[in-house]
Amino acid sequence: MTKKIIIRILICIAVVTLILCLQCSKKKTSSPAEPFLDRWALLLPDGAGWLEVRQEEGYLDGDLLWYGGSVTPVSSVVLNHDTLIVTQNNNVVRKRDADNNPVRTQTLTTWIECHLQNEELIGKALIPVRSGESLNVTIFTGKRIPPLPPTPNLSEAEYGDPISLFNGKDLTGWTLIDTSQTNGFKVENGVLINDPVQKEGEPRIRYGNIRTTDTFEDFNLTIEVNIVEHSNSGIYLRGIYEIQILDSYQQPLDPHNMGALYSRITPSVSVEKPAGEWQTLDITLCERHLTVVLNEQTIIDNQPILGVTGGALTADEFSPGPIYLQGDHGKVSFRNIVLRPILKND
Repeated sequence: MTKKIIIRILICIAVVTLILCLQCSKKKTSSPAEPFLDRWALLLPDGAGWLEVRQEEGYLDGDLLWYGGSVTPVSSVVLNHDTLIVTQNNNVVRKRDADNNPVRTQTLTTWIECHLQNEELIGKALIPVRSGESLNVTIFTGKRIPPLPPTPNLSEAEYGDPISLFNGKDLTGWTLIDTSQTNGFKVENGVLINDPVQKEGEPRIRYGNIRTTDTFEDFNLTIEVNIVEHSNSGIYLRGIYEIQILDSYQQPLDPHNMGALYSRITPSVSVEKPAGEWQTLDITLCERHLTVVLNEQTIIDNQPILGVTGGALTADEFSPGPIYLQGDHGKVSFRNIVLRPILKND
């Protein structure tokens, strides 16, 4: 065997050894939880949720949305073999002293188990009732949310003809989402008013949300709102993303304030008007990015949307959906509701 052949053999052995070492190193450094690390759309019975699982430095963490409310950090994320376990703690005050100070507090833990089956999340949630005397069990599935597209260039967006969603006369084009609930919306003097009045001493009335009968994809929506003091409501884009309507005049910036994407995107500046004054919203939803102009000032500038918000009609972010208005919170008025669809390029 010549010296050149021996050198070539040694070089080949060295290259193979290096490749194997790199592969072993990659296996050692990758997390066993890697298949779960992502954002997930949770398909809940009669509702929607959202889960993000991520690898922090030395531990697993995540955020959860379960039906309504806000996106909140989970209490823990643990991997047990091929099962991901997510917990969410809720502290409950059981007893108070004469000065109303807590003297006995318990922690009720929601326990969510997930495993993967053909790239789909299969889950079961065990949720204790407040008394602790039983559990509610929810079976659900989850779909991995595709990566966000690049930030769209809104200056190049093409719009279709404007569509007036409110005729100023009646509720034509709108319907209750849950027909078993009471409709608190009415039309007066060209204004759409929601006034969910509760009568003292009488059973609580369950007021419902209303939605457009038509559905939409990406669009620009302009709308005027007038909210009474201490009241709140919401405008849902495509039935899944809530733009908060709130009397938050002169309040510190918060993802639950007027014009925010509820619990997800905080306005960059506070430009709310006092309660009782008409305010303008100019909202653009394009390729899972959101722009909100409140009272002629941009407060959310083409920001990515990571998932649905509480109260979403579905966890599906890729199908057309309605505009829906919250009717179960407080008194609010709407007028001049106009939508311009964004045209898709073939």
